[in-house]
Amino acid sequence: MTTRRIKTILDRMQELFGDYPTTELNYETPFQCLIAVMMSAQTTDKQVNVVSASLFKKIKWPQDVVDMWLEVFAQQIKTIWLWKWKAKNIYTTSQRLLELSWDSSTWVSRSTFPNEYVYRDSKDVFAHHGYIIPDTIEEMVKLLWVGEKTAKVVLYVLYKQRRVAVDTHVHRVMNRLAVVDTKTPLQTSKLLEDIIPDSYKDIAHHTIIYFWRYLCIARKPQCERCPLTRMCRWYKENKNT
Repeated sequence: MTTRRIKTILDRMQELFGDYPTTELNYETPFQCLIAVMMSAQTTDKQVNVVSASLFKKIKWPQDVVDMWLEVFAQQIKTIWLWKWKAKNIYTTSQRLLELSWDSSTWVSRSTFPNEYVYRDSKDVFAHHGYIIPDTIEEMVKLLWVGEKTAKVVLYVLYKQRRVAVDTHVHRVMNRLAVVDTKTPLQTSKLLEDIIPDSYKDIAHHTIIYFWRYLCIARKPQCERCPLTRMCRWYKENKNT
């Protein structure tokens, strides 16, 4: 895979969805961003937004979840897939955030949040709510129930870091387009981090997500509307016969 080819693919994807596709998950605070991403695993953003519309009126910070109790919180998200498992994970993560934040002095001096809604100074977050969302993968995965994929999404959305998060859908699209030839999303993630130029990582994550969500659908890819069929291995093997 040449740099020129991957740039061409991302450029054509981006032309379909605007200059800078962003997350379709609704949130206001850093913590809401984190739990929205956690809830979105194997669930559409639209389904998560339906739940969060009422949930986020009650839940803004980790302490809000802990105060609600696990059983009560679980009932708030029971319409999304794997809700019992996700409720337990979010509840445990909330506890962990509160435990780690006060013990880790390294987090106090972290850079300011890009999101204009939340506190500009990370010290203010400490003073008012006793936690902060880490800004490195190493610290994110200390939250126990936050894996590398979730960590990359949050770091990309919340801190505008140049990360390429890979789920099964991104993995599928990148293999269909012969950008990679891999067996697992983890393998794809490692390769994409290497082959996508840094200047394109600002737009790569959501550009690819929009592409699979609205065009390169798993069972019914919209090949007739796709500008990348001439570069697509899957199309050549399944459609262009």
